[in-house]
Amino acid sequence: MVKVEVIETSELGDRSYIAHEGTVAVVVDPQRDLDRVLRLLGERGLRCAMVLETHIHNDYVTGGLELARTTGAVYVVAAADHVEFDRRAVADGDELNAGALRIRVLATPGHTDTHLAYLVDGGPGDDGPPALFTGGSLLYGSVGRTDLVDPARTEELARAQFHSARRLAGLCGDDTRVFPTHGFGSFCSSGSTTGGDSATIGQERGRNDALTEPDEDAFVARLVAGLTAYPRYYAHMGVRNRQGPGPVDLSPPAPVAPEELSKRIGAGEWVVDLRDRTAYAAEHLAGTVGIALGQHFSTYLGWLIPWGTPLTLIGDTVRQVAEAQRQLVRIGIDRPDGAAVGTPGELAAGNELRGYPTATFADLADARAAAGAGPAVLDVRRDDERASGAVPGSAHIPLHSLLTRLEEVPAGTVWVHCAGGYRASIAAGLLDRAGRDVVLVDDEYATAVALGVATG
Repeated sequence: MVKVEVIETSELGDRSYIAHEGTVAVVVDPQRDLDRVLRLLGERGLRCAMVLETHIHNDYVTGGLELARTTGAVYVVAAADHVEFDRRAVADGDELNAGALRIRVLATPGHTDTHLAYLVDGGPGDDGPPALFTGGSLLYGSVGRTDLVDPARTEELARAQFHSARRLAGLCGDDTRVFPTHGFGSFCSSGSTTGGDSATIGQERGRNDALTEPDEDAFVARLVAGLTAYPRYYAHMGVRNRQGPGPVDLSPPAPVAPEELSKRIGAGEWVVDLRDRTAYAAEHLAGTVGIALGQHFSTYLGWLIPWGTPLTLIGDTVRQVAEAQRQLVRIGIDRPDGAAVGTPGELAAGNELRGYPTATFADLADARAAAGAGPAVLDVRRDDERASGAVPGSAHIPLHSLLTRLEEVPAGTVWVHCAGGYRASIAAGLLDRAGRDVVLVDDEYATAVALGVATG
């Protein structure tokens, strides 16, 4: 039976996999920080014989080529993909072997035109369930989004996705184990993925909307209607992946003295404060950008920063900066231009220290009751979230559009909210950087609904 090790990259909502038979392994869709993969291969005593890419990724820079170079493995990429490096070119129906593993290549267009899935078993005599690596095709409960190749072709690729999912279900038995790359919070997902740690084709037959919906037109309409905005940095990922990304450098960035920090802030560079959003609101260097290090750090930094802008990181600790670096290399921001560690007071060097208040939706309710119409409110959730309910009278600018629509922000002090506080904290910091007076509503939107402050 094929054994499968899961390498979770929760920050991007993706998974990589090591499939093996005890000695020889194939690695599927590896992320760029390969130390995690190499460590697990070493712990299990495995030799990496092949690296399999299901598709040219849109949401991260692949580590596949570098892993193949490092281990001497064969690098497997779709023959139809135009790339600038040597690889084992494969197409639908090809069969590969790695040790006792047998790998069948299956064309599954939809998420991309050239998308592949890999059906892996233990070869003749193996009576255990095979493993199906589906990339961005068949996910847990849904499928990968189909608007990344060309928005004008979204419906066409959604139809291809429908047929690819059904093809996989038709080729595989109910006990076949399903291992998607996307679907754990990735913006490459569409529809309502169920998450979870595992699934079989049999389970997907009963819950996956591409398999439970018999009407292709209805499936396509629902998939297209459910597509939401995705990070702008995606535009740069495919290009890098076709060029063939090199190794990463996770060594500490050059230290930046407080005086130099002040110069960089004055020059309009992005100096990003990694501290908790409450700490940032209480006190920070004027002109910095507050994006708390956490699960969504790289997604929103990559989404908002003008691509190619010099980037300096500020953290409480060296370890915090190192974790930020790891997240950033996955989306192609290879090296920060420097880093500084310390409190705002220690790093100020005469630079202004600023802060702004935080509040709850209960505080907003009180402010509205005391002042009639109440303060100006800015909702930075996505359009699809806003469609389900809102704070009456609030302005709406999704976070990812804020920097290009600052002139639309209501005058005076603005109370900023999202669904849980994280995006609002970034928006509040950006508005503070622009010289606006803000209040961060650090609260759950569900509380606003319960209090009658918002609909939804």
